[in-house]
Amino acid sequence: MAVWSETDLNCMRAALAEAQRAAAAGEVPVGAVVVAGGKIIGRGYNRSETDNDPSAHAEIVALRAAASAEGNYRLTNATLYVTLEPCAMCMGALVQARIERLVFGAYDPKAGAAGSAIDLSDSPSFNHRFEINGGVLAEECGAVLKTFFAVKRQL
Repeated sequence: MAVWSETDLNCMRAALAEAQRAAAAGEVPVGAVVVAGGKIIGRGYNRSETDNDPSAHAEIVALRAAASAEGNYRLTNATLYVTLEPCAMCMGALVQARIERLVFGAYDPKAGAAGSAIDLSDSPSFNHRFEINGGVLAEECGAVLKTFFAVKRQL
């Protein structure tokens, strides 16, 4: 069992709170926060259905908020915390944002692009690399998704 820092645990709990907001809105419950200098500078949760926007994943929403707060799309000293392993689109956005570190909760064997379904983290095509830590509060993050889809299947 991995030992996570108190900062990583607290930030993932903040991302889980965003995932709960997504669930309350009827969205797939994925949440994200961007942290720099010890504080949250961007928050987001899945909004694809609400916004009719296929790019409105939690990571993208949080990155947009952080870039706006910083006045710069380059988030070179920031960490993105997200409850589910990012997809290919979101991994590309992390490269473009020049994020320093990615921390995610649950692994996504169907669409995860940080090593589960595909590994874009070490692509020679990308001009930026960042640290990746997966599995932080993985059970809690996965439980939010499992509960959401179990309820959806009953409807």
